[in-house]
Amino acid sequence: MKTGAASAVDEPALDGGMAWPVSIGTAASLSGISPKMLRHYESLGLLGEVARTDSNYRQYSLADVHSLRFIRRARDMGFGLDAITELVGLWHNRRRSSASVQRIAQKHLDELGQRIAALQAMQRTLGELVCHCPGDDRPDCPILDDLAHP
Repeated sequence: MKTGAASAVDEPALDGGMAWPVSIGTAASLSGISPKMLRHYESLGLLGEVARTDSNYRQYSLADVHSLRFIRRARDMGFGLDAITELVGLWHNRRRSSASVQRIAQKHLDELGQRIAALQAMQRTLGELVCHCPGDDRPDCPILDDLAHP
């Protein structure tokens, strides 16, 4: 599981060798987000105003790509769009309190714990059903019987 800063193998470097701003394809490649999702995040206001050329092509700055990487990392951690919107706002707000960030993360952590517990319960139930299914040529099947009853 990735917990720290990404290595150069995981993400392309954003060093000074690149000419900024970049096109949507390059921004997508650098951030690991598809152009379609990039446009979606822009439409949600997660990036702010993205510069455009005279031909109306999007032009992404280094800061935009950093924001996209932040968003992708938050999505990788399972945060929903509402939480990501809050986190992006807090990330850009240097006057934020870490308590606000911790509140969002703790809520997500609690939700993950509930989902994990539900998945483990499903796994146990399905495991028991599979063990009781003879898996032979007869039509009797405790798995289907269980699924047929609420």
